[in-house]
Amino acid sequence: MADEPGTAVARNAERNSPFKPPVTVAITGASGVQYGLRLIEALVEAEHEVWVMISKAAHLVIETETEVTLPARPERLVDALTARSGASLRQIRCFGREDWMAPVASGSGSPSAMVICPCSTGTLSAVACGASNNLIERAADVALKERRRLVLVPREAPLSTLHLENMLTLSRMGAVILPAAPGFYHRPETIEQLIDFIVARILNQLGIEHCLMPRWGE
Repeated sequence: MADEPGTAVARNAERNSPFKPPVTVAITGASGVQYGLRLIEALVEAEHEVWVMISKAAHLVIETETEVTLPARPERLVDALTARSGASLRQIRCFGREDWMAPVASGSGSPSAMVICPCSTGTLSAVACGASNNLIERAADVALKERRRLVLVPREAPLSTLHLENMLTLSRMGAVILPAAPGFYHRPETIEQLIDFIVARILNQLGIEHCLMPRWGE
């Protein structure tokens, strides 16, 4: 994709940002949206700028699985996520489904690690074949081609041969496949502790310090 007119502006904004480097979080229409919402909170707590994309299907899942209602329009979504996470002003940026001027849409935009959490098997398939039909898929494609960190958090059971082949394809491209399968050796007593287990694993992959749970042996 060619360089966009807004690229220089985006880079200048990042250089002057009071926050740590941005991390892109995409929430797609798989069960387990709690992981994605908690990840946004954890990144805010770690003082990172957070770039958010939420698919149409994910909005439906959020309403089904939680008591949270989030607006679809990016500017209103920013306000809602900022209030919910306690983020500072301008710490969260949100992009629409076809916001092709967003920095994540091009390799010449500001660099950002990306997490798709949860990652639907439809999104998994689209990213594996480079479909880029919407901004989430395009941003993942950019992360792969620019050799940036891309973490996919699928939540599906059982997995078909096609699902497994798509995961293997993406793993060979350099993506991290991190299934939403929490462990129990820390003896969780609440659902929140199970959610934090996965979010902690994601933060570990991003090299971000956290206090969600102790590391093994600590």
